[in-house]
Amino acid sequence: MHGGIVGARSAVPGLAAVVVLRMASLISHPYAYPLLEALHIVGIALLLGSLVLFELRVWGAAAELPAAPLARLALTLSLAGFGLAAATGLTMFSTQPGELIANRAFVLKMGLLMLAGLNAAAFHSRGGLAKMDGVARAQTLLSLGLWLAVIICGRWIAYV
Repeated sequence: MHGGIVGARSAVPGLAAVVVLRMASLISHPYAYPLLEALHIVGIALLLGSLVLFELRVWGAAAELPAAPLARLALTLSLAGFGLAAATGLTMFSTQPGELIANRAFVLKMGLLMLAGLNAAAFHSRGGLAKMDGVARAQTLLSLGLWLAVIICGRWIAYV
């Protein structure tokens, strides 16, 4: 039994090398990597587009629309967009992890993503949807700024 575990452990580096080579081959594929990038942008569009609609409602736009149903729809679309962006982003990251970790724009993007998530958690934990007060409006401005900065850093990754 113990020998089987050791054998499995020694196979892991070989398996990891195969996975790294497969992921690295995505970069040279004529359609795979551009498709990943396109899907990443679709995810960002879903995320940011639905957030902006909801944030405009927090600021008083379209006051005739009930905030709670709009928030549910926006959150669903935002989470779907984030899931798509995260899945495609992780796949793209796996093709060149060493280069990306050394890239300041990428590291800043990851930090901004974390701050955007913490801001969203703070908004929901304090009941920002029910309050729609000055703090909620400030959090929506911060949210928009953080997500725009994430997008800008994402674009800068290729140029830094």
